[in-house]
Amino acid sequence: MIVGAGTLLNTGTVLAGGTVGMLAGDRIPVRMRELVVQVLGVFVAVYGTKVAITSTLHGQTPDLAIVLIGLLAGTVAGSLLDLDGRLLAFGRWAERRIARGDRHESSGTMARAFVTTSLLFCVGPLTILGSFDDGARGDILLLGIKSTLDGIAALAFAATLGRGVLLSAATVLVVQGSLTAVAWAGRGGLDDYLIAQALGAGGLMLVALGLGLLDIRRIRVADMLPALLLVPALAALSRHFNWGL
Repeated sequence: MIVGAGTLLNTGTVLAGGTVGMLAGDRIPVRMRELVVQVLGVFVAVYGTKVAITSTLHGQTPDLAIVLIGLLAGTVAGSLLDLDGRLLAFGRWAERRIARGDRHESSGTMARAFVTTSLLFCVGPLTILGSFDDGARGDILLLGIKSTLDGIAALAFAATLGRGVLLSAATVLVVQGSLTAVAWAGRGGLDDYLIAQALGAGGLMLVALGLGLLDIRRIRVADMLPALLLVPALAALSRHFNWGL
């Protein structure tokens, strides 16, 4: 199996699902489209909670104290870098370039669709574990499952939010491709304990994303992204110095 095939498959399903959703969007009642997004929001929030609290990786589980401290530090770093604002700015730039003169797509919708689906498709446990399996062992089973789920989600979001969903395919390609490359370069040297802590942080990000999908509160999830690096780094330091967090 070619290394990176899982990422290419995932990118293709996002594009395919998003295209079908755009074509079918006007034919789906507004009430049904809103309900689908709400159902996805509930699922993402519940699934993220499960991942953050109960997920295990070869017997390793997230240490919530480490996850919390790393998540707070990562959020501060992301806020200083204004990652959320930068992603939204890119989405708005793309909207101006692509949706110029399109009255069917309201201002800001494309940016929202791009940011929401990019985060949804790239911070979950299947992204991390699937990319590592692809890079380290050439196994795309997890990314195959993720591709199916992402294709369905892309269809639903594109029907509601429009063409900005298609832009997230580029995010999937870059993020998963990078993770796969890291796993390929360090095959055999990945630490399950550190990966489990990153999964815990990713789970809590999914909860925050779910709250946004449910219109309960929009949380700047993109600002939390540095935590995916800081949490395992903190876990490594805690284990090395036996801090006992």
